[in-house]
Amino acid sequence: MALMLKYKKALELTGEFKFEDLSVEEVAGKLEIKGTAAYAMERDMVWDAIKENTGWEAEVAANIKVKNADAYGRYVVKSGDSLSKIAARTLGKAGRYTEIFEDNKDILKDPNLIKPGQVLKIPQK
Repeated sequence: MALMLKYKKALELTGEFKFEDLSVEEVAGKLEIKGTAAYAMERDMVWDAIKENTGWEAEVAANIKVKNADAYGRYVVKSGDSLSKIAARTLGKAGRYTEIFEDNKDILKDPNLIKPGQVLKIPQK
């Protein structure tokens, strides 16, 4: 149970992203995570959260598959989001907001005008 608390942020992301066939168990001093993410972006965000903890190499065994390969990821815009906030969260750098804008010109006309509920394609990390 202690490892589940230590890796709470990563485990919360698996729920937020609605991983399919999710299995999380502490076995012989290791946290075993198995499941399928919709996109590579979601898998990578969970791994990034795991790696925020020291000692993760010896404590976590994760087998996370990816269902869709048509895009790195998709992101549903929430109230208060901006393209730079989305880029920082999904790609690790706020300055990559221009890439998100370019990939979504079919639905976005101005990088400063995004609306909650819009589904944006996220370019490769």
